[in-house]
Amino acid sequence: MCGIVGYIGQQEASPIIIDGLRRLEYRGYDSAGICTLEKGETQIRRAEGKLLNLEKLLHERPAEGTRGIGHTRWATHGRPSEINAHPHKAGAIVVVHNGIIENYLKLKARLAAAGHNFKSETDTEIIAHLVEDHYRRIGNFEAAVRAALGEAEGAYAVAILCQDEPDKLIAAKQGAPLVIGQGIGEFFVASDIPAMLSHTREMIFLEDGEIAVFTPEQMKITDLAGQPLVKQSRTITWSPLMAEKGGYRHFMLKEIHEQPRALADTIAGRLQGDEGDVYLEDLGLDDQQLAGLDKVFIIACGTSWHAGLVGKFYIEKLARVPVEIDIASEFRYRDPIVGKDSLTLLISQSGETADTLAGLREAKGKGGRAVCICNVVDSSIARESDGVIYTHAGPEIGVASTKAFTTQLIALYLFALKLGRARGVLSADDCRAQVQELLALPRKLEEALELDAEIEQIAKEFMHARDFLYLGRGNQYPIALEGALKLKEISYIHAEGYPAGEMKHGPIALIDENLPVVVLAPRNATYDKVVSNMEEVCARGGKVIAVASGPDAGLEEKVAALIQVPETSDDLLPILTSVPMQLLAYHIAVLKGTDVDQPRNLAKSVTVE
Repeated sequence: MCGIVGYIGQQEASPIIIDGLRRLEYRGYDSAGICTLEKGETQIRRAEGKLLNLEKLLHERPAEGTRGIGHTRWATHGRPSEINAHPHKAGAIVVVHNGIIENYLKLKARLAAAGHNFKSETDTEIIAHLVEDHYRRIGNFEAAVRAALGEAEGAYAVAILCQDEPDKLIAAKQGAPLVIGQGIGEFFVASDIPAMLSHTREMIFLEDGEIAVFTPEQMKITDLAGQPLVKQSRTITWSPLMAEKGGYRHFMLKEIHEQPRALADTIAGRLQGDEGDVYLEDLGLDDQQLAGLDKVFIIACGTSWHAGLVGKFYIEKLARVPVEIDIASEFRYRDPIVGKDSLTLLISQSGETADTLAGLREAKGKGGRAVCICNVVDSSIARESDGVIYTHAGPEIGVASTKAFTTQLIALYLFALKLGRARGVLSADDCRAQVQELLALPRKLEEALELDAEIEQIAKEFMHARDFLYLGRGNQYPIALEGALKLKEISYIHAEGYPAGEMKHGPIALIDENLPVVVLAPRNATYDKVVSNMEEVCARGGKVIAVASGPDAGLEEKVAALIQVPETSDDLLPILTSVPMQLLAYHIAVLKGTDVDQPRNLAKSVTVE
């Protein structure tokens, strides 16, 4: 959540920073601001609301300079307002910050007693005053930043300027993501890769406790104590166009339609069809270690947790290893029994989700191994895990996850196949059969996307409903949860996902002619039972939107709307049935006029607890 962009070089900083902030809008925000520095003079512009308001202000009152920092804020301490927007200034010091300073009240009391006057309600302003306090005494910008951050407790990513030392920009990280971009005679710093992709593909990922000091000509990275560190840059293969809309009305729609490519990229190079096996290049565990596992814990949040629920079906069926799945924010508080022969599998699109990262540290602290499924190379969770399975979805800008979710399902399926083969419970012939189904999946996903116009018409019929119920059994139950979440996230319609067999234990009381019920009813082992649940809905006047696999004439007469995805194996059906869930939510949201890519109150990456 929130976005930081910093620049130091020879170009005008303001256009670079605004462009970078625009590319970080998907992270969620309620205000925006910028500070430029030229000839020892700072110019700060801030505005509540969307970035457009800041751009209008800059048009009226330009901010010139070749050094600058910018920020999009998502309120934690203090309401959304211009006075609480970043950057914050104290004396010569200007700061932008992501994260939460946990001891800010204690620091604020001390600084106030020393004569500092505060203007905002934020914890970030404390950082500016703390650095300024040390700067008054030390007289050195870099030393003042080190001293101030040594006192700060909590999570932070900061970019800091000092008007008395205009040729320096300082950035630091602790528990919140921060990436450096290397140019020629210029440097960039940002919360995420897309902010800098149009300028450079050479990136360095800061670790916790690291500080970077920039001049236009050079960069120095050290730990908090000032010990020099050697960091290798990575070349990012995403093109800038991958983070653009590409002619689609919204990023979310583009990303839905990118799923066949994303799935193909996630599968590519990992299927060993002749050998009946799977190759996971960065897994970090050999077959002997995999064979010795006695339990798998899956930890994730939100959409990734729904992927994990499907993953439990995959791993237990294909590898015969028991799986526990936890919402990450609950895992570390229940004192889980993690042993040396257990594996913790973490799922996070961004690799920066605070609760998932905390769960990783909890598991490793108890002596267990950890592998993550992640989309962002060199993210915090990827770096701290023993191994990683990267999903090659490319940048996902829309807050409501789509292609990240389906590629997570593919990654979980590949892991389950690999684990099953290593344990000897899945034969080479069985694995080869699964591989053939996988290879056909991108094409079938393209067929599912051809339902777009049909689903738009269904959306028009049901867009005015106040509530929705989603039902599914087996590995379709998590897809029901995900469908309900998508609708809630972007259309603001109340929706619940339920196991279809639980309908009679409460939700059936809600069913009447005003309640649309989305029923996932592909042809699998539970098909007859799901149809029975559907009959119960129809008997009470409920309007059923059924999602079937292949032709199903028997359903057509019973339901208000029928969506038919292509047929595939039962294991891979959740990937295909996810598409109608995404498209239905998208079209209802568009018809209702909501902000599809940046829904209210939500952030793409939840990097604080």
